[in-house]
Amino acid sequence: MILKLRGDKMQNWYNEFINKNYKIKNNDIKVLFSYEPLEGISNEDAIGRIASESSSGTWTTLTELPKLLPKTKAYAYFYNKNYVKIAYPRIIFENGSIPAMLSGFAGNIFGMKAVKNLRLIDAELPSDYIKDFKGPNYGKDVIKKIFKRKHGPITSVVPKPKLGYTAKEHAEKVAYAIWKGGMDCIKDDENLTNQFFNKFDERVKYVAKFRDKAEKETGDVKEAFLNVTSPNFKELERRIKLVHDYGFKYFMLDLVVSGFTAMQTASELAHDYNMAIHGHRAMHAMFTKNPKHGMTMLYFAKLARLIGIDQLHIGTVIGKLEGNKDEIIAMKDMIMQKKVKEIFGLRMNQDWRKIKSMLPVSSGGLHPGLLPEIFDIYGTTDIVLQVGGGTQGHPMGIEAGAKAVMQSIEAYKEGISLEEYAKKNKELRVALEKWGYERPI
Repeated sequence: MILKLRGDKMQNWYNEFINKNYKIKNNDIKVLFSYEPLEGISNEDAIGRIASESSSGTWTTLTELPKLLPKTKAYAYFYNKNYVKIAYPRIIFENGSIPAMLSGFAGNIFGMKAVKNLRLIDAELPSDYIKDFKGPNYGKDVIKKIFKRKHGPITSVVPKPKLGYTAKEHAEKVAYAIWKGGMDCIKDDENLTNQFFNKFDERVKYVAKFRDKAEKETGDVKEAFLNVTSPNFKELERRIKLVHDYGFKYFMLDLVVSGFTAMQTASELAHDYNMAIHGHRAMHAMFTKNPKHGMTMLYFAKLARLIGIDQLHIGTVIGKLEGNKDEIIAMKDMIMQKKVKEIFGLRMNQDWRKIKSMLPVSSGGLHPGLLPEIFDIYGTTDIVLQVGGGTQGHPMGIEAGAKAVMQSIEAYKEGISLEEYAKKNKELRVALEKWGYERPI
């Protein structure tokens, strides 16, 4: 399809939103895009449309203009090949509202005919914008404040199969065995909410009962990431309160499917109840997987940190889910560090100021044989490690599977190869006999 420009006035209106000499203001939001114009559209015509349509422009010249217009215009101030940086004036964004921000530079522009592909890579958020957000309640401090340890990893298991256990089976057969095997947490899978065979309220009650039993027997803190994802805000608030009232310090939320308003609401409640949020990214790949179009997982993770999610799935590099190593490391640094520097094409600069760090969650197709590779990438101190089938698929049973995971962690920390450590640890040896160092696809 070739789109023809019709008349100089339309073209000139869009070109008013391009200014390579624009003097960036301290409170501008600077956004990096990659783009691909439709055949017949020049780079300048494409980026002019992107800047215009995502701020205060439209498709034609207008007969009447407000006096405030010049202060509301975004400007493409840098473009090179298929990358463009656009500065958005702070005045056009509502304070403390992620939906309001995304309706601009992540809104209608992605459906424009003149742009064949458009990808939001990152945005540098000024202090004047981030000051209205609380960020994570705990961040990496969950390790010492909730689990009473100096270092991680925090270990967790997602019951497999994803669906089929009753609430009592979920707690007694899986959670209790996991905790007895030495791991910290049990986690609901993303599509386990309030099914008739595993009601949410019953699951909370039973998991709390066996958590108390496991804590008494082991002397360690045990937690659960219970999925509060709900059909409406009233039910979301009720579920979070229920989890809190049963003594849990965490709750889990499916972030993408719940939406940014629900994320911000959940964050407010987490701060009110002094809880941590485990963020699941189910559905993210619908807009992050295509490298030419959509939005990067890095920017979604950045928004999650800003909003106040304490830990988030960001990929494993070596597991069953998609994830480029360079992108994942750039993302890990973005959510963990106080200041990050630009890596062109991957991320922008960012000074987080008062916003706490957010822990990365590594999950998806892991088993004991793969953990040393994960730790080489992430380290062992500040990470949430999730091993589902790689725990429950252990030939000796679930508790033995949990022990094998813990033995793999111990071997890495002691600088001993898994093969050597397995000679005196049967659970690890059996795990290696089954899975070896296989990377699931």
